[in-house]
Amino acid sequence: MRDNDSAIRCARIADPAPDLTAPTAAPHSAVLAPAPEQPVPAGTGTPATGTGAVFAVLGVVFFSLTFPATRWALDGFGPWTAAALRALLAGVVAAGVLAVRRVPVPHRRHWGGLAVAASGVVIGFPLLTTLALETSTTSHAAVIVGLLPLTTALYSTVRTGSRPAPLFWVAALAGAAVVVAFAVQQSGGALAVGDLFLCGALLVCAAGYAEGGRLARELPALEVIGWALVACLPVAAVGSAFALAHEPVALTSHSVPGLVWGAVASQFVGMLLWYRAMGLAGVARTSQVQLAQPLLTLVWAVLLLGERLSPAAPAAALAVLVCIVVVQRSRA
Repeated sequence: MRDNDSAIRCARIADPAPDLTAPTAAPHSAVLAPAPEQPVPAGTGTPATGTGAVFAVLGVVFFSLTFPATRWALDGFGPWTAAALRALLAGVVAAGVLAVRRVPVPHRRHWGGLAVAASGVVIGFPLLTTLALETSTTSHAAVIVGLLPLTTALYSTVRTGSRPAPLFWVAALAGAAVVVAFAVQQSGGALAVGDLFLCGALLVCAAGYAEGGRLARELPALEVIGWALVACLPVAAVGSAFALAHEPVALTSHSVPGLVWGAVASQFVGMLLWYRAMGLAGVARTSQVQLAQPLLTLVWAVLLLGERLSPAAPAAALAVLVCIVVVQRSRA
């Protein structure tokens, strides 16, 4: 009997009872589930966040040329033709890249987010802004675009449940106020008919940014924007055929480069950089880098479209850059 008791005690020592308070490994389904954006403590950063900021800056540079390029495209294409051909050309380029890289079709659970991203950044924003730029100047359009970072952050907060720190919102609101005040001053404060189109573009683009950025935390950025563009190819093809039959076309030294830039650089490469940035640094933090876009657009408007720039531009640019630095160092 003593030998049996000794054997039992030795077995208990060799194989102790499991600690019920110890953490267990996450189940496979939890690993696949998308993680919400986690707050980043102020004053800290990670290599991924820094790389994401670089991609975001590059994306904004590409985006800042979108309105001037659209202006150029409208020199030879009607608004519906320009928007449809832009989506068609970008979709063909994306399909070719996906085919060469043999990228698989995303899982069905990603289709809903891809549909929202596609409707916002592939169809809604390009079409509505193109219609707006028929009657609105580039500087006036920048008034609405200046609100896009804040709108995107708000949408992302509601969608993902993230809770940025108060300093984040103070800096974001201040930056948006500077951009809006500067752009309004540039345009004389007048409201154009295209403002309704621009407001609609603001809403659908914010949703497209946030949903695409959320997917970019699970999928490569190429899959997000690539499949969003490919999904819109049938609509773009039908729209292009219809528009070409009802709107005149003139292939000029401005209209062709403007259309190509809007399709390849803004719609595909720019969005690829942007979604990559959001996947690395988060939607809310990345969106604030876009505060600099209206000011860059005004610079390009001077150089490419001949618009006059106010002497207040350097002061406004400095104020926006300060806001961006504060945002990047706050919780996002």
